[in-house]
Amino acid sequence: MLRIANCSGFYGDRLAAAREMVEGGPIDVLTGDYLAELTMAILWRARQKRPEAGYATTFLTQMEQVLGRCLERGIRVVVNAGGLNPKGCAEALAAVAQRLGLAPRVAYVTGDDVLDRLEAWQAQGHALAHLDRGIPLAQLGAPVLTANAYLGGWGIAEALRRGADVVITGRVTDASLVVGPAAWRFGWRRDDWDRLASAVVAGHILECGAQCTGGNYAFFQEVPTYTAIGFPLAELEEDGTFVVTKHPGTGGLVSVGTITAQLLYEIDAPRYANPDATARFDTIRLEPAGPDRVRVSGVRGEPPPATTKLCLNYLGGYRNGVTFVLAGLDVVGKAKLIEDTFWPAVGGRERFAETAVSLVRSEREDPETNEAAFASLKLTVKDPDPKKVGRAFSNKAIEMALAHYPGFHLTAPPQEESPYAVYWPALVPAELVEQVVHLEGEAVPVAPVLPPAAWAGVDVPALALPPVPAGPTARAPLGRLFGARSGDKGGNANLGVWARRPDAYAWLVAAVTPERLRQLLPECRGLAVERHLLPNLLAVNFVLRGLLGDGVSSSTRSDPQAKSLGEYFRARWTEIPQALLS
Repeated sequence: MLRIANCSGFYGDRLAAAREMVEGGPIDVLTGDYLAELTMAILWRARQKRPEAGYATTFLTQMEQVLGRCLERGIRVVVNAGGLNPKGCAEALAAVAQRLGLAPRVAYVTGDDVLDRLEAWQAQGHALAHLDRGIPLAQLGAPVLTANAYLGGWGIAEALRRGADVVITGRVTDASLVVGPAAWRFGWRRDDWDRLASAVVAGHILECGAQCTGGNYAFFQEVPTYTAIGFPLAELEEDGTFVVTKHPGTGGLVSVGTITAQLLYEIDAPRYANPDATARFDTIRLEPAGPDRVRVSGVRGEPPPATTKLCLNYLGGYRNGVTFVLAGLDVVGKAKLIEDTFWPAVGGRERFAETAVSLVRSEREDPETNEAAFASLKLTVKDPDPKKVGRAFSNKAIEMALAHYPGFHLTAPPQEESPYAVYWPALVPAELVEQVVHLEGEAVPVAPVLPPAAWAGVDVPALALPPVPAGPTARAPLGRLFGARSGDKGGNANLGVWARRPDAYAWLVAAVTPERLRQLLPECRGLAVERHLLPNLLAVNFVLRGLLGDGVSSSTRSDPQAKSLGEYFRARWTEIPQALLS
């Protein structure tokens, strides 16, 4: 058995998690995921201020707490904390180790940073077109800030094979942090598609830390406690099957429901592509294996795609916003008065490259508290010229304070403009991207995994569903029957919905079509909505193309990462068969 633990789901996650995982029970590998598309842009800004930066500094704090114990117990550490500067992160960790009187063997993996290769690739005929929009990169007309390929796990496996105690990578897929150690420990071949795919699934479950142990769980009332919620670990077997659990005595919950929720997070079609294997999410089987233990089995795998995904970030421009608080009566009239006055004061809406207006009606009739009378009007502007959207914009709002609607106030004082990056996903042939493992002065190239010339594919048998319940209906919120988990992928959002009974799932499949979803969620009208069925999980995954505009950093949505979209769906009322509600 190989016990792989997670101690970070994002840059800024709980610092104490590494110590908790090392001291809370036996583990063999400690992993941490610090990167997201937006994080790469954040690290770029850090590196502009300090060229030696560009990595997740919180990882160093965690290592100060646990590095000695890890070396004593033979626990390997595998993280993507290197961000834009894996070498710098490795050197910084070496300095920490020296200060602690320790001498770990620290490897780092490069090859993901392809910023200096974009021009040559385009000259060779690779358009690097936007995956969703089809626009060639040559038509962008804006500076690209970062460009990183999503690497696989074989570089990590090679570093561990050569004796590394700590492996630091840049942009690898989140699942690679588990694939690499599993392939190393069990000696898997590069074409062990089923086993590799199972490790991809394990990595996807662990990658977001406590989000699979009760965090962000739709049925949160079932979680015994959120105090000291435990981070997850997977007990992997050589055949690829594994159990997800957490250390004894920690808060949270590991159940079929919490694992299902995480499996549905930020996915697309049932074929979940990774650089080492494609995992078929329509083959995953979950079953309880004891308190806070869920066994995952049956995962089938296919070869990886012949292309490697790139994450580019370019400078989209600058943005600013003001939020007016509207209290009491005549909210719509007050909002109109603001717009009629404010936009002319800043030169007109047409002066800016992009504007957005959002009126949030949260006020109550006959409010019992002052706050219960509040609504808000948010005005956002974006433009390539920072001067247009800087204090010249936000100061105009405060100038209205004594000369406008009754009860005038803002949620924040005038702000300066802020730059924003835009995510640009693209593909290149996989053979163009090679990993390099650096360990003790030696650089070892690791070739990418390429699919075979012919592959028969995986035959997934159809699962029989019970009849769709009929009979009398009643209006009720969808959350009475279904859990949901949502997230972002660039400008797209995913909405994973699962049932806890086969008959409820049969109704979900029949009743909530893409057309019906557009009615339930009016924001989706006019958007392409894809629906993917995962009957083995009693789940449906919707992909809402373009809901988030150009992506997290540039989105003007109140929830730019679509984190609450699932709960919005669950709050919607519709006619549901009474047989299900009972």
